[in-house]
Amino acid sequence: MSNKTIEGLLERKSVRVFTKKQISKKDKQAIFEAAINAPTAGNMQLYSIIDVTDEDVKVKLSIYCDNQPFIKDAKMVLVFLADYQKWYEGFKQCGCKPRHPSYGDFQLSTVDAVIAAQNAVVAAWSLGIGSCYIGDIIERHDDVCKILNLSSYAVPACMVVFGYPTKQQLLRNKPKRVDLKYTVFENEYRKLSKEETKDMFQNKAPEGLYESWMNAFYKRKYNSDFCKEMSKSMKKYLKKYEI
Repeated sequence: MSNKTIEGLLERKSVRVFTKKQISKKDKQAIFEAAINAPTAGNMQLYSIIDVTDEDVKVKLSIYCDNQPFIKDAKMVLVFLADYQKWYEGFKQCGCKPRHPSYGDFQLSTVDAVIAAQNAVVAAWSLGIGSCYIGDIIERHDDVCKILNLSSYAVPACMVVFGYPTKQQLLRNKPKRVDLKYTVFENEYRKLSKEETKDMFQNKAPEGLYESWMNAFYKRKYNSDFCKEMSKSMKKYLKKYEI
């Protein structure tokens, strides 16, 4: 393929082991510029980015995020916040008497934040810098709010850690994605049959072990303690958006 942008998108994979090489101020600035130039609802930029440079904070976040040590070893740690707080304050300061932000506002700001994060990820990869999304940032509501000094309407959407990948990480195969026919539907959603669902996921499972793989995945992810904690914390975040 001759299109470098598409090549990068197809080749990019999560990186969890980094070299000791630091990210230059120039490259870091380029990543930030790419992030803030992402598509955004009504040009509102309903997000903020916390650049975590304090090593103690990185260590604590690595613990809060399901005890993943590689987080503290990353050369750049960014927390992308779904942030309606800034606009809400602006409305009040200008005498608008705004309602409290609600669920629709939360959704818009979350989408804005994740789009900005993806722009940062793509820009970083083009510079030879790897990254990994950390969804666990929405766990441990009380601890995360305290350590990051979060306001009511500034909610973690995702965290991304960055660094130069080791040779092993570069050579590691990218995990397989499901076939397009199970992802792209024309005009309307279509619920898949049992046979189609098995066919869709089978390429992720060891040959002949689809059902046992699915059960193991269910226990490790969907029915895990960290997933339950994630839901508990998200309920606390969303509580603030109730009208």
